[in-house]
Amino acid sequence: MRNAAEMALAEFQNPSIQLLIKDDNGSPQGAQQGAQQAVDEGAEIILGPLFAQSVPAVAQVARARGIPVIAFSTDSSIAGRGVYLLSFLPESDVNRIIEYSASIGKRSVAALVPENAYGNVVEAALKAAVPRRGGRLVAFEKYGSDRATPARNVAQQLGSADALFIADDGDAVVAVADALTAAGANLRNIQLLGTGLWDNPRVYASAALQGGLYAAPDPAGFRGFSGRYRTKFGGEPVRTATLAYDAVALVAALARTQGTTRFSPDVLTNPSGFAGIDGLFRFRADGTNERGLAVMKVTAGGGVAVAGSPKSFGA
Repeated sequence: MRNAAEMALAEFQNPSIQLLIKDDNGSPQGAQQGAQQAVDEGAEIILGPLFAQSVPAVAQVARARGIPVIAFSTDSSIAGRGVYLLSFLPESDVNRIIEYSASIGKRSVAALVPENAYGNVVEAALKAAVPRRGGRLVAFEKYGSDRATPARNVAQQLGSADALFIADDGDAVVAVADALTAAGANLRNIQLLGTGLWDNPRVYASAALQGGLYAAPDPAGFRGFSGRYRTKFGGEPVRTATLAYDAVALVAALARTQGTTRFSPDVLTNPSGFAGIDGLFRFRADGTNERGLAVMKVTAGGGVAVAGSPKSFGA
């Protein structure tokens, strides 16, 4: 992520920006010390930290000086009051895939989500998104280590559903699909829906998940970024490296165009949003973000876009 930040600065050729890199030592205390050093050295905006437990410690320092924070955590409960999250939030995935599935006539949704923090966020987003798009949730189950019982409960109700939403990462999605098949569900007769976590070789290799749809950034952006990164650093970037790149590119663009108000809340929450490596994004006033995502289809050869990323945000 540090490499990506430096790459953004080099590609933007903005001599008026200086990056101060601080190590948070993987702890809230370290993050607080790093933030304190940065503001003492004149930082006008803080990018990071990466992990949720360190964000409040940094926010405390930044708020005392009226400095905004753009953090990379996916935990939306820590956003707000000058703390903006530039990350891949599950809410965006859910909203996009439910919007798309409703547009192709799939409005009766069954769902299986994990019993964990990610599952809780997805549950709240799903229960808001389905009725908003004129649909109904016909079955909803959460699972822990026992997948068989929830899978059986959902399998029995699939007759009244035309879409089945499973929110989990590669290995777990495959295991849930296997549990559903074992419970007698015919997954070929229903439209499978997922989140960006489906972008995984295990999902593409699963016969049961072929044709499933999930929301994710258009992969073309990351491919182009990865090529430039390889040329510059001789290695592969981590997937979250684009967040650091986009944060620095945003700061560079605002510094160039927005004068003294460049990092004010009004500028950062511009409803038109900004274009990044992974497509459009915009910050909401509550510090969370919204992304313009593509809809991808699971094939044996990988994810294939069936609906591109939007070119602008609606009203």
